[in-house]
Amino acid sequence: MKTLTIGTLETSRIAYGCMPLAGWDAGAPAAPTRAKAVRAVRAAIDAGIDCFDHADIYCRGRSEAIFAEVLSDLGVGRERLRLQSKVGIRFADVPAGAPGRYDFSYQHIVSSCEATLQRLRTDYLDVYLLHRPDALVEPDEVARAFDELAGSGKVRQFGVSNHQPAQIELLRRSLRQPLVVNQVELSVVHSHLIDAGIVTNQSSVSYGADGTFDYCRLHGIRIQAWGPMASGRALGSISADAPPRDQELARVVRAIAATKGVQPEAIPIAWLLRHPAGIQPIIGSTDPARIAAATAADGIALSREEWYALHIAGRGSRLP
Repeated sequence: MKTLTIGTLETSRIAYGCMPLAGWDAGAPAAPTRAKAVRAVRAAIDAGIDCFDHADIYCRGRSEAIFAEVLSDLGVGRERLRLQSKVGIRFADVPAGAPGRYDFSYQHIVSSCEATLQRLRTDYLDVYLLHRPDALVEPDEVARAFDELAGSGKVRQFGVSNHQPAQIELLRRSLRQPLVVNQVELSVVHSHLIDAGIVTNQSSVSYGADGTFDYCRLHGIRIQAWGPMASGRALGSISADAPPRDQELARVVRAIAATKGVQPEAIPIAWLLRHPAGIQPIIGSTDPARIAAATAADGIALSREEWYALHIAGRGSRLP
């Protein structure tokens, strides 16, 4: 697989999202769940993926733990992989009576990182991300946590997720480490951040053109796309009762896939890879066949016309 750089790190240009590996049922994963996780991670590695995305909340930490077990089962060494995780989202009733909330406090960042390292059975993370913006963030407190984690060698690089430019700037004013990643929701049917730069100054726009894409490109911050398949919506639908937008997207996706000689799953990923921002899609299927189909996007290139045809179908209306 082709590679890209995240800060000083070279990694596969498609990443694998580990959120569903352990299942969301309470307790240790059952044997079938673990076997499914082994097949999924093996398929991702066989496709050339070496970047694996985690978060402390995924399956309440169990996805990180089962991933470490899977690597042991597969005999894959830590040195072959690029591991990242995220911190900041806290569940309700932990502790009892607490609300669901965001937490970028020094104590939570450091203690959560320590727990993640234990679950992943590793001494360090390649990248550690702040998950969703904390309204009560104290940038100097974040800086103290990052200094400690970087100084101890537990984290090599840092980033954010779901952050706007002004929020990144606020953090950068206090941090001594560069922020090298911004992980955002992005797909051909959830293309607001791309579309914002196209439909600016249009009365029908219901979201702000905050310049996230251009800001990240200007500052060398790699954009990672979570939800690149939009839970399957990025493939459209050929069902007779599907909305016209979904039917048109399905038609365009399947027509381009046939031209390229790939399965439809490759096309929404190729759409992201075609963007000059150098987006890194994070795929999350646990089906080996779908992982192989999606990662085939690495071997194809969309023309400008194909890219825009998909964009127009995905947004459900012509360009202004």
